Amino acid sequence: MAEIIQRDGTWAFDGTTVRITPGLHRSVPLFRQTYGEIAVPLEAVAGVVYEPERKRGRLRLRLREGADPLLQATGGRLPDAADPYRLMVDIDRSGVAEYVAEEIRHGLLLDQIPKDPTKAYLLPGPPVPVSVRSSDGTVSFDGAQVRIDWADTSERVKRATGPRIVAVGDLVQVEWLPNSGYEDGFMRFVTRETVFSKLPPEKDPYALDLWGSTRRDLLTALVATAVTARLPHPSAREHEGDNGEFTDRPRRAASVPPPADHHDVLLRRLRELGELHREGVLTDEEFTMTKAAVLRGFR
Repeated sequence: MAEIIQRDGTWAFDGTTVRITPGLHRSVPLFRQTYGEIAVPLEAVAGVVYEPERKRGRLRLRLREGADPLLQATGGRLPDAADPYRLMVDIDRSGVAEYVAEEIRHGLLLDQIPKDPTKAYLLPGPPVPVSVRSSDGTVSFDGAQVRIDWADTSERVKRATGPRIVAVGDLVQVEWLPNSGYEDGFMRFVTRETVFSKLPPEKDPYALDLWGSTRRDLLTALVATAVTARLPHPSAREHEGDNGEFTDRPRRAASVPPPADHHDVLLRRLRELGELHREGVLTDEEFTMTKAAVLRGFR
């Protein structure tokens, strides 16, 4: 067993798995503490490096492309401190860090682990159900469908559309960009019917606009990852022609007849959207797209 214990967290390698446990110190980002322990199978690892610096060093684990739904969902956009595959190492523990890195490299060599992309996720992502409250609303995922409940501070157009519920079978992908503190971020659930939507995140009823606490909004990556882990792996996706249309069509969830009072709710929301359109809050194009989103929610 090769192990290093630091305030930032613990890495332990037993020859088959790199077990990463985040530290409990207040300096460890909320995202890493919430994501929790990660068991990385050796077959998911592409390489490891120790980067010594003047006062502290860093251990970095590099995973094979396509092995981890977290890296797929976040696209390398996680802030460096929130990266669970990075460990800050005190300078007096450099020797231990080098030893752990060398043991992992030795394991990769012995097992002849390839470095090419994987054709399936080798890590499971966060467990479900998972729910996160962001600056724009609360997003929940139970393994079968995504639900967004808008906050009182959300744009009027979003509140007028009501809660958004999307089945996994209707999703193409999740787009995620963190709130940097200088520029807003967003999380958008892309369906086959909205793949070409041009609505900005603040008006898109399928997107959360991330503009509040960067620490809290970063947790939306948990939902993005959990959903991504249950979508077709990127290697299984095919495109037709130049228009980028996806051909791997997942099964659509069985439709459930809407309750009788849904008709009144639908009419009320359409009236609210009409008022926003007349007031100039929505352009003609935005009104048409948003109206279509509301109608889809009542099928």
